[in-house]
Amino acid sequence: MSAPRPVAVDRLADEIAGVVDEAATACSNVLRVAVDGHPATSPGAFADALVDSLRLRGRPVLRVSAEWFLRPASLRFERGRTDPDAFYDDRLDEAALRRELLDPLGPGGSRLFLPTLWDPETDRATRAQYESAPAGSVLILDGTLMLGRGLPFDLTVHLRLSAGARERRVSPAERWALPAYGRYEREADPERTADVLIRLDDPRHPALSFPTR
Repeated sequence: MSAPRPVAVDRLADEIAGVVDEAATACSNVLRVAVDGHPATSPGAFADALVDSLRLRGRPVLRVSAEWFLRPASLRFERGRTDPDAFYDDRLDEAALRRELLDPLGPGGSRLFLPTLWDPETDRATRAQYESAPAGSVLILDGTLMLGRGLPFDLTVHLRLSAGARERRVSPAERWALPAYGRYEREADPERTADVLIRLDDPRHPALSFPTR
């Protein structure tokens, strides 16, 4: 693992965009990038900033959120709405994410993908139309608890919070989910397995490292 080094907040997305753009240049298919983190790290906002930086470099980008690939409520909440193991195991529709998004964008895929599948608010299919990914494009997919599931990502970015930082930054209503993130660290070990690790215990002073290098 490379040693963590500080990066200015206003330079962080551009630096990671450089890593992504270089990887995309060497990729024969759509480069599938995961931006993974606890909701307190705002993975969606970081993914959006990454998209902006990539587009400034002239790179076509597909922006998708894993929140549109959740399982129906009857399955997500079968064990209750505040069960941390159900949150870990039952929330994400991994099969649909592979079938409708990741596999078509991978090697030998059709490049026809669904940007959304299931609306978690209405608990209904979004009925989105298939879209075609341009050659040389990058998929930026944000979400939480995505690593360690065997999903076919080409590059993974993990926004890390220590256990203490998670305790400090979640509201009382969200504390029931904390054991799911402890389990994630034990089982998926994103700190060691992500390609890019951004430490955000102090969001004003992020630190960057590359665990797999």
